[in-house]
Amino acid sequence: MASSSDGKYDKILKASIEVISEKGLDKTSISDIVKKAGVAQGTFYLYFSSKKALIPAIADNLLTITLEGIKENIQGKEKFWAVLEVVIDETFNITDAHKDVIVLCYSGLAIDHSMEKWEAIYQPYYSWLEDIIRRAIKNHEIISDINVKWTARMIINLIESAAERFYISHEQNDTLEVFKAETFYFIKRSLFRT
Repeated sequence: MASSSDGKYDKILKASIEVISEKGLDKTSISDIVKKAGVAQGTFYLYFSSKKALIPAIADNLLTITLEGIKENIQGKEKFWAVLEVVIDETFNITDAHKDVIVLCYSGLAIDHSMEKWEAIYQPYYSWLEDIIRRAIKNHEIISDINVKWTARMIINLIESAAERFYISHEQNDTLEVFKAETFYFIKRSLFRT
């Protein structure tokens, strides 16, 4: 997504996330967003054609935050399993912090945008994890007879689904630690090289 050099795009995006989290998409007006962002209403339309056009940008932004958090926290961690733990932690943290907006992104992207849009948003994340998986295969940490592309997508989808079940569906009959551990060990059982 294009970002302006004066930071107005980012201000609008940040304000949108805050206002929509607080009021919900239907009750949020563009004037609420521009007031919070401290920009003119016309400025909003330079970047977004409508309120609904914010949704893919918000989804993209959340994914960028997630991936940046993961990359920051894996520094110095070489082992695949240590990286996987960070991916699980960061995904659960972001899901907890932005659950309202995540629900909105799902409903908004499902209604107004195609699966191709989701795929495009997720592509940098998928590519990053594919590289991590290839390295783990090369280092004999995980099994080698797998489709790397599909495995990366399955891992990301599984972790996000677990985090969403915990925070959004409130399937909290187990503790957060148990949810994370079950997710980790399910993936480990699938990929572990004996």
